[in-house]
Amino acid sequence: MEVISKFTIGSDQGVDDLFTVITSSISNTYKNLISEENLKKYIENWDPRKMINELNNLSNQLIITYADQKPVGYGILKSGSAYPGFSEDKRITELNFVILQEYNLSEIRESLWKKSKSATAFTDILWTNIFTEDPLLEFFKESGFVIKENSQTNPFLLPSYIMELQITKN
Repeated sequence: MEVISKFTIGSDQGVDDLFTVITSSISNTYKNLISEENLKKYIENWDPRKMINELNNLSNQLIITYADQKPVGYGILKSGSAYPGFSEDKRITELNFVILQEYNLSEIRESLWKKSKSATAFTDILWTNIFTEDPLLEFFKESGFVIKENSQTNPFLLPSYIMELQITKN
């Protein structure tokens, strides 16, 4: 399997690839927790133009991981995006990190993580809000993230953890 993770601009193709992953991920992750009607409503209300504008903000970066040219994961870095109670004397960046369940393989996780981490030299703390049942939770812990607090994750306000990773400068 050919795996590649690459920075992607907020173009129609980039957002289409992102939406492909989001749709599948939302459907699979929440299918036993959220009604099919609410899942469908969330997906139908997704606005590609809004996402293009958000991704073209210079504070945000999108990375998409492809397996055999099929989009299977993404990372979105949002610099300056913080959660309540963070250390205000530090530069902080939010990471949204998703890999489709059927592609949650070490080769794919490592590819997306390596590319995401390459874009963090400008920050002191990388943080994420991860669903407590997310299969990537252990990967985050193995990568050095620590749980800071309990929370709720969007879009359905289910139990989650705020996790942080202190970025060491070389």
